[in-house]
Amino acid sequence: MHPVHVLLAEVADAKSLRKAAEVVRARAEEWGLRAQLPRGAGAAMDRTLVLSACEGETAVKVMRALSELSGVEATSHGREPLFWVNNPEATEESFTLGDAHFGKGNTSIVAGPCSVESFDQLLPFAQQLREAGATALRAGAYKPRTSPYHFPGLGEAGLEILAEVHRQTGLAIVTELLRPEDTERVALVAQMIQIGSRNMANTALLREAGQTGRPILLKRGMAATISEFLQAAEALADAGASHILLCERGLRHFDGETRNLLDLGSVPLLKTRTHLPVVVDPSHGLGRADLIAPMMAAAVAAGADGLLVEVHPQPSASVSDAAQALSLSEFAQAVHPLAPILKAVGRRLVTASSGISTPTAFSDDSSTHPRR
Repeated sequence: MHPVHVLLAEVADAKSLRKAAEVVRARAEEWGLRAQLPRGAGAAMDRTLVLSACEGETAVKVMRALSELSGVEATSHGREPLFWVNNPEATEESFTLGDAHFGKGNTSIVAGPCSVESFDQLLPFAQQLREAGATALRAGAYKPRTSPYHFPGLGEAGLEILAEVHRQTGLAIVTELLRPEDTERVALVAQMIQIGSRNMANTALLREAGQTGRPILLKRGMAATISEFLQAAEALADAGASHILLCERGLRHFDGETRNLLDLGSVPLLKTRTHLPVVVDPSHGLGRADLIAPMMAAAVAAGADGLLVEVHPQPSASVSDAAQALSLSEFAQAVHPLAPILKAVGRRLVTASSGISTPTAFSDDSSTHPRR
């Protein structure tokens, strides 16, 4: 027999959380089940309750009844809790991806153009990015666009270019998956698969991506709560994702001065809620190249385990997101102050020459992983 796990809804204060937990416990006792109340205090209080073991129809009835309570967000029944992602007491996740190292005090930069445009452009530029401080290459072969008339990416031709750039430079490739039917093609090329903001809640796509076993870079939805963000990560973990990077990329807001509202407060908040590495995308978070450098500095000061930055060899000529792309020189200047900032907060900037590099595209630096 296995226990029932209950995730309480996110509330504003510990008192309300404790009250919801008591309601769940009282209801569970109607079936003769004991409930282990959340641990911790204040903002650090765990939202997970564990009920004593049951099986069959009893488990089904308990889960159905508890899921209808206003203070309950989700329930699960099994050997492992469904809420693996939402577990701040787990050992901090850390892993390497080629030259990049995320977590446990290490911060890495993933940089590159918004879209793959041509092989002749991307190959030399990828090496220049590496020399300037990038440890992995980001570029889209498939591009989700607001307008159907904007450049949608080169598709399979773009993937072929990325594969060859990886072969010649050794840089790990981070590229976006848009459709379930493209999963196998993307997974063959990408050392890390990106799930964009528009698809954070696309559960079918999350499951396909998770089943590849590849590390996943999951971007926060443009109007998603922290709880919704973590549930999307949970879906990836449940499907089998080997490792997950949570990416803050800004929220939709009302002021047209910037593309989005970059929520840097989410970085330390997520670190109280989960053991997963957290990275920040200031390019999409602001949409303005002149604001990227100071927000890169602010993000690493806030504890970001990585940065995702758009850089283009000729920003004004970029086929997509030109306004937010840095030039190579601007990127190098933005990287320069990061190392001392990170040192001041007890962290380090990882570069291709800093010594954390592996001969393979991916290696696991965590002691255990619950989905293996």
